[in-house]
Amino acid sequence: MKTEPNGTRRATCHCGAVELRVRLTDGLNTARRCDCSFCRRRGAPAVSAPLDGIEVVRGADKLSLYSFGTHTAKHHFCRICGIYMYHRRRSNPNEYGVNLYAIEGIEPKETEPLPWADGVNHPSDRSGNP
Repeated sequence: MKTEPNGTRRATCHCGAVELRVRLTDGLNTARRCDCSFCRRRGAPAVSAPLDGIEVVRGADKLSLYSFGTHTAKHHFCRICGIYMYHRRRSNPNEYGVNLYAIEGIEPKETEPLPWADGVNHPSDRSGNP
């Protein structure tokens, strides 16, 4: 994985309309898949970045936002090619999840197997929790 001199990495959508500069929380150590109703359909694993760790270098006007349920998670996609780029995490709203496979230099076959997060049984989905 190519790291820029300032410790950031480049992430792009499929068509190239959106480009991010990403500073990860702990390298690839936070990479995971999630089995919540949305992530299981999206299919892309995520890696964590702090809230100040994502800069939209190009294509901010090409990003679409999707939110549902508790509206804590905010998912950003390229509205041209449909690729998921990043989201504000529901499990930790102080972080972003970034599409692991949108990061330049990541080889999917070299990252598997990845751990799974239990999004189906998320605490905020239980009665009496925010």
